[in-house]
Amino acid sequence: MAMRSNESGGARLKFIIAITVFAVVVYTGYLYIPVAVDAYYFKDVMQNKVDLAATQGYEANWVTDQLSKSKAEYHVPPEAIISPAKQDNQMTVRVQFIRPISFPGYTYEYEFDYTAKSTTFLTVK
Repeated sequence: MAMRSNESGGARLKFIIAITVFAVVVYTGYLYIPVAVDAYYFKDVMQNKVDLAATQGYEANWVTDQLSKSKAEYHVPPEAIISPAKQDNQMTVRVQFIRPISFPGYTYEYEFDYTAKSTTFLTVK
């Protein structure tokens, strides 16, 4: 009988550990995934703006203004660095920022550093 109770206690402990690990993974995903999705969609906005600027012949400052207006929607921090450039009828913009993700006892810094370049077939010649 004593052997049987030790085995059920061990199984119960393994179950509790497995549930705890699963809960930590789910909670981490719950905090991280929205930040990653925002970054993905902001990259898409960056690409659309540089393509539009290149096809319409807009100046680099126009891209900065448009991306600044989109910051709040994609939870981009106000101190984000937006660096547009125009060379040979091709528009580029680089955006850099760090967005902290707070976990209990630890803060992860999500680093966003992406450069969008207008596609060459859309540029005005």
